Amino acid sequence: MRTYVLLVLWASLAPHHGDTMAIFKRTTGDTPQGTPGLRGDGGVALRRSKRGWMWNHFFLQEEYRGQDHYYVGKLHSDMDKGDGSVKYVLTGEGAGTLFVIDEKSGDLHATKGLDREEKANYTLRAQAVNRFTGRPLEPWTDFIIKIHDINDNEPKFAKDVYTASVPEMSEVGTSVIQVTATDADDALYGNSARLIYSILQGDPYFSVEPETGVIRTALNKMNREMRAHYQVVIQAKDMAGQRGGLSGTTTVNITLTDVNDSPPRFTQGTYHFRVPESIEVESPVGKIKAEDDDIGKNAEMDYSIVGEEGRDMFNIVKDKRTQEGIIIVKKPLDFEKKKSYTLQVQAENTHLDPRFLSLGSFRDSTTVRIAVEDVDEPPIFERPSYTMEVKEDAHVSTPVGSVSAVDPDSQRSPIRYTIDRRSDLDRMFNIHPVNGSIFTLRPLDREEAPWHNISVIATQFGNPRLMSHVPVYIKVLDVNDNAPTFATFYETFVCENAKPAQRIQTVSAVDADNPASGHRFSFRLDPESSTKANFTVRDNRDNTAGILTRRSGFSRLQQSLYLVPVVILDGDYPMQSSTNTLTVRVCACDRDGNVGLCRSSEPVALTAGLSTAALVAILMCIIILLLIVVLFAALRRQKKKEPLIISKEDVRDNVVSYNDEGGGEEDTQAFDIGTLRNPEVMDINKQRRDIVPDSLYHPPVRRGAAPTARDNADVRDFINQRVQDNDGNPTAPPYDSLATYAYEGNGSVAESLSSLGSATSEGDQDYNYLSEWGPRFKKLSDMYGGEDSDRDL
Repeated sequence: MRTYVLLVLWASLAPHHGDTMAIFKRTTGDTPQGTPGLRGDGGVALRRSKRGWMWNHFFLQEEYRGQDHYYVGKLHSDMDKGDGSVKYVLTGEGAGTLFVIDEKSGDLHATKGLDREEKANYTLRAQAVNRFTGRPLEPWTDFIIKIHDINDNEPKFAKDVYTASVPEMSEVGTSVIQVTATDADDALYGNSARLIYSILQGDPYFSVEPETGVIRTALNKMNREMRAHYQVVIQAKDMAGQRGGLSGTTTVNITLTDVNDSPPRFTQGTYHFRVPESIEVESPVGKIKAEDDDIGKNAEMDYSIVGEEGRDMFNIVKDKRTQEGIIIVKKPLDFEKKKSYTLQVQAENTHLDPRFLSLGSFRDSTTVRIAVEDVDEPPIFERPSYTMEVKEDAHVSTPVGSVSAVDPDSQRSPIRYTIDRRSDLDRMFNIHPVNGSIFTLRPLDREEAPWHNISVIATQFGNPRLMSHVPVYIKVLDVNDNAPTFATFYETFVCENAKPAQRIQTVSAVDADNPASGHRFSFRLDPESSTKANFTVRDNRDNTAGILTRRSGFSRLQQSLYLVPVVILDGDYPMQSSTNTLTVRVCACDRDGNVGLCRSSEPVALTAGLSTAALVAILMCIIILLLIVVLFAALRRQKKKEPLIISKEDVRDNVVSYNDEGGGEEDTQAFDIGTLRNPEVMDINKQRRDIVPDSLYHPPVRRGAAPTARDNADVRDFINQRVQDNDGNPTAPPYDSLATYAYEGNGSVAESLSSLGSATSEGDQDYNYLSEWGPRFKKLSDMYGGEDSDRDL
């Protein structure tokens, strides 16, 4: 059986890798047992195996800068006899571009320098074939070209600038921050990626661990108040820090954070303030402040008054924004009592750190001197308010009480008293201006005003602008000066069939007075009353009384109303009494006591059984009838027209005014005044165009006929004709109008007496017949009938 063995020889693993050669050898037959086999490493026997490609990695150094191709190694098969019949074929990553092979000799070259940081390994496939027949002499086998690293990348930090902090007063070796750098070179080969950290700037305050990059404090108890900010420069160097290695740097800004290691300190040993004695309570006197080198909450402090003097008069509070202590007045100051105060004020940190208590006390104290200035003050009353009492029956000028005020200043000026009239608008009281005694000005009435609240003013004689007020409460004491009365107006009824001793009403009383022991009213019937035979009063001993009947058989017809006088007495001194009247009506009741009729002034129909609803209905009917009559009279008055002839004494001869201009000569429809003067010549042909007119026949009227009958017929016919013409006239106005005809008629026995036609008379007229008409025509008969006599004369 045949076996093919591949031997790989390495010239050296020094930096000049590339002299690697792959040799293919063939062995035939079996290796006898006990026979030393082919040894590859000084005595280790190789196992038998099938023929194949067996080699390790090729190594190629990165960053080649030469002009020629870089030799990587040699591929060789034991089938190659050197006669040129073997052809070597290469495929895989970078084959033909990055890597090329000499197909005759099997030499493998790199075409350009490679960067391990871009790609560290390349996998390729090689095969030996017969150049002439193309038959594979060896199978395809993979091999790897590994790029050998060189130190061509410097270390790089994650940040160019780091920011860190550490508490001040920290012990040596306190960790601050860790900085980390990275190197792109191969960390598994050589020292190209082995980094060492060192500090370039920041010594002796800080140090850095060479292997880890942890920065620590190097100086014990650094004080922030002396220096708060530090800038540290850290270097990372590869090749384990050896000479020739590459390096990178970063900056670390380190701040010392504050701790409460500084106590507060007052800048002054003594503070001085001056305040007037008139300063109001809770008003500020002044400000003090203790300085603390710490910041934030470590600088917060509390102030307190630690001395005994002034603690009851003053207080100190903290301004949280400025950390100042504000001294305020706790009680009113009085220059006359104490002119100055000396306070011991202490400042202490609010948040203490036990680690630094050994450094000393974290409190400080100072002295505050407060001088009180004298001020001219208003008078001061002995009491904040006064309460007085006076009886309501007190006479005018009765003393009520007195008030007293003094000048608090040392000069003790006299005081003048007055009443603030805004609190006593009715001027019920007055006050003595010197001794402050209050007395009444008008009579008092407790029932009207049980309390009077007035204000008294005290002023200095020397300075009236300085004044003080004090309230005075005056209570008006009750006196029994009001008589009791009924609690309300009482009106009741008694049935006609009432029985003796029957209760018809319970009454109670009220009294405007207010005795201390309460009201005790008593009731009785007026002994002089005329109703004592009919009613009586029973006192219930509880400030109420019952009204009872004394007899039976009341009659509404005989007497329908009783007035019962009830006398009410109070139980106080002096006793007051009053007589009150109870109205009792007699009513008709049924057997159960239900009220029927009561009023004696009701109409007679009421006794006949007429109900109240029926009476109301009758009254409403009467009112409606009256309204109808009044409305009818008003309508009649509106319809009344003005008569044609206003005055009966208007006897003018045919004087008619129509006030109608007409339509001129061409107006054939205008009103014809000749018709009024002569009815016989009425135009009977004048007809309404849209209707057939009725034929009117007017017989001729002879003169001398009976004037009364003929005149009436003429007037009636004339009026009817005029009405018919106006109703049938299409040109008549469409609204209501007044037509005045003023027709006198033409049937006179004396015919016309006018002298208008005397000039055309053919002969003399005989007027003697006028004397036969009576005394009314006597004057005409004398005037015209005596012409013959005149002519004869």
